[in-house]
Order: sequence, then C-alpha cells, then structure tokens
Amino acid sequence: MQLQLIDWIIVAASLLICFVPALFFGKRAGKNTSEFFVSGRSVPWWLAGLSMVATTFSSDTPNLVTDIVRRNGVAGNWVWWAFVLTGVSTVFFYARLWRRSGVMTDLEFYEIRYSGKAASVVRGFRSIYLGLLFNCMIMATVNLAACKIAGVLFGLDRWQTLLAVGLLNVVFAAHSGLWGVLVIDMIQFFIKMTAVIAAAYFAVNLPQVGGLSGMIEKLSAMKGPGGLNYLDVLPDFTSNWDLAIAVFIMPIAVQWWAVWYPGAEPGGGSYIAQRMLASKSEKDSLGAVLFFNVAHYVLRPWPWILVGLCSLIVYPQLSDIQKAFPHLDPSLIGHDIGYPAMLKFLPVGFIGLMVGGLIAANSSTILTHLNWGASYLVHDFYRRFLCKDGTEKHYVLAGRLTTILLFFCSSGMVFLLDTAKDAFDVILQIGAGTGLLYLIRWFWWRVNAWCEVVAMISSFLISVVFLVLNKNGVAFSTHIALLTTVVFTSVCWIATAFLGPATDRRVLIEFYKKVRPFGPGWTCIREEAGISLEEARATHENIPLALLGWVSGSMVIWSSLFCVGNFLYGRTGYALGMLAVFVVCSAVLLYVIRQLWSDRKAEA
Repeated sequence: MQLQLIDWIIVAASLLICFVPALFFGKRAGKNTSEFFVSGRSVPWWLAGLSMVATTFSSDTPNLVTDIVRRNGVAGNWVWWAFVLTGVSTVFFYARLWRRSGVMTDLEFYEIRYSGKAASVVRGFRSIYLGLLFNCMIMATVNLAACKIAGVLFGLDRWQTLLAVGLLNVVFAAHSGLWGVLVIDMIQFFIKMTAVIAAAYFAVNLPQVGGLSGMIEKLSAMKGPGGLNYLDVLPDFTSNWDLAIAVFIMPIAVQWWAVWYPGAEPGGGSYIAQRMLASKSEKDSLGAVLFFNVAHYVLRPWPWILVGLCSLIVYPQLSDIQKAFPHLDPSLIGHDIGYPAMLKFLPVGFIGLMVGGLIAANSSTILTHLNWGASYLVHDFYRRFLCKDGTEKHYVLAGRLTTILLFFCSSGMVFLLDTAKDAFDVILQIGAGTGLLYLIRWFWWRVNAWCEVVAMISSFLISVVFLVLNKNGVAFSTHIALLTTVVFTSVCWIATAFLGPATDRRVLIEFYKKVRPFGPGWTCIREEAGISLEEARATHENIPLALLGWVSGSMVIWSSLFCVGNFLYGRTGYALGMLAVFVVCSAVLLYVIRQLWSDRKAEA
C-alpha cells in the first residue's frame, strides 16, 4: 500500500494531536509515585472512563473480532460480550470498595486484606507474575497485531514494526506517567473511532459486497462449518450444539465470573482498578466504570464486525488473502489478518486516517500496560522488598527504567505468538478458576492469602497440563478445558479457605472499618469491631438496589448493542423491540444511580 502526501500529513497530524499535549505532564509526573502511577488521585470520571475504553481498544482488538467472526460468526463474540456481567457488577458492587481502600495498586490490597508472610508473598509474586509475565503476554498480542497490520500495509518485518512503535510508546510512557497516558487515551479514542467507522463504511460499499443489503444477501447464502450462519447474533442451539456451548453457554454461565482477564476482571483489577484508584471520589469511580462498560460494548463492536463480515465475501479462504498479498510472511497468515487485508480498499486520505488510528490504538494500550506493569514492579516489588528507603524521585526513575525493560521483554514474546485468538484463549485458560475468588474475597472474611497462592498455582498447573496434552495430540475442546480448570481451581482455594491459617483478626477488623464491605460474610468481624447492625446498615450500600442496577445496566448494554445490529441488518421490528427494552432499562438504571448517589450524599 502506498501512502500519498495527504495520507502522511494526516498521520503526522494525528500523532501530533495525540502526543504533544502529554509532553506537558512530564514535570508533574516526576514529582512522586502518586502522580506517576495514579495521577494524584484527582481524575474525573469521564477522563478515567475514556482512558479505560481507549486502553481496551488496541490494535489487536479489530483483528481479534475479525478472527472470531470469520471462525464462529457474529455470535462468536459472546466470548467477550458475556463480560458485560463482570463489568457492570464492578460498577455497583466493587468500584466504591476499591476507592475506599486508598491503595496505589490493586496488589497493595493484599497487605491490607490479609496478614502474615503469606500476604507479602502473594503481593510480591503477583507483582512479577502479572506485572512482568502476564503483562508482557498481553502487550505481545497487541504488538503482534501491529506487526501483521504493518506487514500487510507496508511489507515491514516484525522487528521494524516493533522498533517504530517502541520508540514512540516507551518515550511517552516513561516521560509523562499516568497523566500523559490519560490525555493521550482521551484524544486517541476519538481518532480511532473515526477511523474504524470509515473502514466499515468503505468495506460495506465495495462492489464485491454491494452495500448492507448485498452483504446480508451474500452471507445468508454462505454457510460456515456445521451450517454456521455468520450473521446470527445468537448461536444455533439445534444444529450446532458444540459451538453454542463454547461461544454462548459457557461464557454466560461460567466464564464471566470464573475467569480473570485484564480489563474484565471479576471485581475489578489491573488497569481498571488503577483508574478507579486514580478517580477523585467514589462517585467518579462508579461513573468511570459505568461509562467504560457502555462505550466498550456498545460504541465499538459493530464497525469491526462489519469489516469482518465483508472480509468473508472478499477473502472467503485464507489462501485468498495469501494470493492478494504474495510477499506477506506466511507465518502471519491467519483469520485475524482479515481486518488489515480489508484496509487496502481505503481511498487516499482515509488510509492516512486509518494508519494514524491504528498507531493510536496500539499506543493507548501499550502506554497503559507499560505504566500499569511498572507500578507493580516498582511499587509492589522493588519498593516493598528491595529498596524501602529511597526518595520519591528515585522510585519515579525506577518506574521509567522499568517501563523500558517491559517493552523489550514484551517485544521478544511477539516472536512466540501466531494469532490474536490463540493468545486470547491462552490468557483465558491461565486465568480460569481465579475469578470467583476475586469476587468473594471482598464479602467473606475466611478468604486468606493462601487461597490466592493456591488459586494461582492450581490454575497455572492445570492450564500447562492441557497445553502439553494439546501439543502431544490429545486435544480437548476449549470449553471442556476451561470448565475443568474452573472446577479444579475453585475446589483447591475453597478448601484452603477452611483448612489454611485464618487471617489475623486485627487485620480483618481494620480492613472492615476502612473499606466497609457489606453482606453476611463479615458478621462476626463486624461484631468484634463493636459495630452494631444498625450502624452497618446506615453506612453500607443497598444490596437489592445494587442488584437492580446490575441487571438493568447489563440489559441497557445488550439491548443497545443488538438494537444497532438489527438496524444494520434491516430488521426494523427487532430493532424497535430492542429500543423499547433499552428505554425501560435505562430509566431503571438512572433511578438506581440517583438513589445510590443520594445515599452517599446523605452519609457525607
């Protein structure tokens, strides 16, 4: 693909608009670790929410969605649409608890919730496990997508792409801290959305596709494996039961609460927790997560889905992509490359916009993961265990150097991965079974630090067993492996909760007084703290109201998502039905939010 002068001007303008404002935050970020890692806890809800959704809108996300659509149709997206339940539960049950904890990272939580050496061990171990290993895996999937896109568009080798994006991301992540990341994210989100909407428009209007009506007509006549209808929003429960279990039943019944996945952690965590902790109030924390979930699931998916569906018409087989790009490295060929392959049809000017948008998509995610990972390695490992008496400027310098280290490690892992979907499955598998623990630890005093250790080890070991078996020809379906991992891990950590050493009572009482978790799981601790049931009810959340908010919020997101889809399909009756559900549930949701916020004002 050849970029014209106007394309290069647009690319340059996009980069300048995104990155120049972040230069002004370098001095502020260098003051102390609070400014560098959590922006001084003064971030408004809208900026925190925009940053969350921009972070999850990475260069690998359009590729992943295209991969899913080409393999399992639109219904295959339930593997991540099911995480709506996770995200909205965080809004109404966990956002305030995180903000009240007052910690700088979610790993610091372990030493205010648990006691003894086990608490320190789990904090130190997870700082390396998540901040270095897991974090580098995620960044590698993002940069793999960047390599595939650059390979298709410009014929660049992997190392050339990594060098180009690395210089940009490392410099700004190390210089401007979280404030710079937030500002860059805000601007990049609008550039990225404009670019992907343009890509969808031109893909749908290709002569081979014939507009929305032509796309629907052609795909209705095109069946996938097992009679798959690519357009269906729900899987066929009669003729393709295995697919229905894998992409719908398992995600809705198990995956959303049982699996730890960055950006959709049960109970909140990673960079989602970082944004909640950086929010200037509990209200802003709640508002940020709610805005994130609406934007994440409603605004973004359909432009990607439309391009993925069009790619099935233009490139029905992977061999068609290889023929269209004969000089492309064969190791990069996979269904996820269908998205960048469609970008060759963009007209002059819009090519530059898309390139700028893809650079923005890569940067918004990598910048966040570099800052988040550095916060773990510096605050939760280096400062906690190796150098306890350094100055704030020393720790900021350590954060900047760690940022550089993380990029080099993640770049090396790019050469070990093949497709975005394969990496997604590995991450889900390794995190399986731990989700329930992260939900319950806030509401049941018996959960101890050893539960965390056992959950991580058991989940990792059984995941490795399945990976080894798969490599040796003993294949298990993804949902069977996932369910087995969930059951095994849950049994292990629940047994540890009863059989392992209990958390020190003093620590539990202090945690209860500070965070004020609600529910019957803390009754004995509340009594030992000398707090009556009436006092507790006067300051704790309204559980029925929070449940109503959770259900109505989830329905708002799903109904609006499918309303848009049915309008695009030309199914006006279904679309109006979804619109009615959206209006009713939105009214309920607004009522719940007003009630919860008025309760907080009364308490204040």
